Amino acid sequence: MEQMSLFDNREKTSPLAARLRPETLQDYVGQKHLIGEGRILRRLIEEDKISSMIFWGPPGVGKTTLARIIAEHTKARFVEFSAVTSGIKEIKEVMAEAEGNRKMGVRTLLFADEIHRFNKAQQDAFLPYVEKGSIILIGATTENPSFEINSALLSRCKVFILKALGEQDLYELLKHALKSPKGLGSTQIKIDDSQISAIARFANGDARTALNTLEMSVFNGKMNEEAVLCVDDEILSQCMNRRSLLYDKNGEEHYNLISALHKSMRNSDPDAAVYWMNRMLDGGEEPLYIARRLIRFASEDVGMADSGALPLAVAAYQACHFLGMPECDVHLAHAVVYLSMAPKSNSIYVACGESRDDIKELPAAPVPLHICNAPTELMKNMEYGKGYIYAHDTDEKLTKMKCLPEPLQDRRYYRPGEQGSEKQVKERLQQILDWKRM
Repeated sequence: MEQMSLFDNREKTSPLAARLRPETLQDYVGQKHLIGEGRILRRLIEEDKISSMIFWGPPGVGKTTLARIIAEHTKARFVEFSAVTSGIKEIKEVMAEAEGNRKMGVRTLLFADEIHRFNKAQQDAFLPYVEKGSIILIGATTENPSFEINSALLSRCKVFILKALGEQDLYELLKHALKSPKGLGSTQIKIDDSQISAIARFANGDARTALNTLEMSVFNGKMNEEAVLCVDDEILSQCMNRRSLLYDKNGEEHYNLISALHKSMRNSDPDAAVYWMNRMLDGGEEPLYIARRLIRFASEDVGMADSGALPLAVAAYQACHFLGMPECDVHLAHAVVYLSMAPKSNSIYVACGESRDDIKELPAAPVPLHICNAPTELMKNMEYGKGYIYAHDTDEKLTKMKCLPEPLQDRRYYRPGEQGSEKQVKERLQQILDWKRM
């Protein structure tokens, strides 16, 4: 006898997320700031005034679905392109066909998923057809289009930012999936509201993750005597044993999180700093990368206010190198808290920046002769080293020699602050400057 399955007909062999893909704006979940009543994108769709655009947002928020809805609403021919399988030849073939259709009054909506993965040549191939109106290009990307899309192409597209779905949106979507005939509505399922809420929270704004997790939980549920599939907490826990936080080690979220860590430490907020550090680790970030950023922070934002910060950050890097994850998280937390609580000074950072600016903007000035070495007789005859005074031979261990090039004699790059140990450094520097002016 053939075993019956929950997924026993052809219609239901596709994933739950695919079966429940909305086909109208009324069924579309989320993005009310774009497609709510009276909002700009909804008006463009309803008035059939769609032009080329980029959808930028995290995974699972409905970028592809929205493109399909637009194509259906505008009665345009829908063509989907993949950066992985489509080369220049395929792009040009589709473009030529689209140009022919345009002359017959048929519009082509070309959807380029993950458009940031198309190389420059592929993106350039779209450009003339976008300009002529042969195609309406809708590109979807999880990356910041400012960095990943050619400026010429980007300037001809309107960018719409899609947001991660709210927990309540996901909860309602899951409830709909359990009732819909296209989803799981034909099966008796016992699942608590608290379990549905847990899935919505776990999905972290991603509808695809939410539906896939629900489907897996139901698929692995236990049938009771009344032929009801029961989802218990143990099954649900196994289906959610890996947290799916939005994090791409090479993408924008990577830079957002390291920025959050850096700015939390700069703001002397150890709680936020430890949180962002662990968010990065939880997303799979390499601990040595975090440790390297802490070393940079130790000089850029703490500097001379607490010179102990730099060796401690280096020690944290070494600890991470010796131990690795998961043990090294406490060493990173140690350094993060120390740097957060340390007095702050960016005087070293400012000094580096201002001196670099002078190097770029001013002609390369020669080294003053009196501080040049004179290893040969010829160089001595050319007065290399003439007038040099060895500071250790003086009582004050100081001299009034000018060590900067002539055009920069009065430049001051390092201006110490008054936080932590740097206050003493400031007093010492002022004493030196006063003595040199005597």
